[in-house]
Amino acid sequence: MELAGLLKIRPGITAVIGGGGKTTLLRTLGEELAAGGNCVLLCTTTKIFPFSGLPCACTAAELEQLRQEHRLLCAGTPVPDTGKLTAPEMAMDELVRRFDYVLVEADGAAHHPLKAHAPHEPVVPPEANQVICVVGASGFGQPIAQAVHRSERYAALAGVAETATPRTEAAVLRAENLQTSVYVNQVETLWALADARMLAAFLECPVLAGSLQRGEYFLC
Repeated sequence: MELAGLLKIRPGITAVIGGGGKTTLLRTLGEELAAGGNCVLLCTTTKIFPFSGLPCACTAAELEQLRQEHRLLCAGTPVPDTGKLTAPEMAMDELVRRFDYVLVEADGAAHHPLKAHAPHEPVVPPEANQVICVVGASGFGQPIAQAVHRSERYAALAGVAETATPRTEAAVLRAENLQTSVYVNQVETLWALADARMLAAFLECPVLAGSLQRGEYFLC
């Protein structure tokens, strides 16, 4: 089964939060769904770089034109002097009328595998029908100060200040309670798979593990 099926991606808006591979997850899901004949949009509610090789609409008019020509595209409003995009010009409730699937990156992790959220995060569209939290398995066994974006917040929620583990990650996920499911990325060894399954044992929501780089996925 493909990743979109394993994660039970439904038509409408899916928000992706957390660390460890959100942008790659959006691209992978978008390509799968578009290959199935769907019209798919990749975008953000925060800031991202445009997706390489994909047509990108920077205005509502461009989006209307490009969606007639492509099954997969990205959209956003350019942020001056950064090369990044922020939220599209068109509102989310309008986007969901025009696309079968809208996949939204709803926070940033500053290239860290793990993340805790500040009070203003994540920026999940109210129209979203699911929220997938990405966890980077490479963060397990690493110092919280190095592996985690917003490490002080993470340590406070986890109740420890030193090493990130499946147990600390589960404590943070339970405390924040933002996700409807979890995807553990960077699972490329038996040890990483064991960590993912340990995390799943501490949670009540669905957990999928895998490697976006290899295209391998494991139910937990």
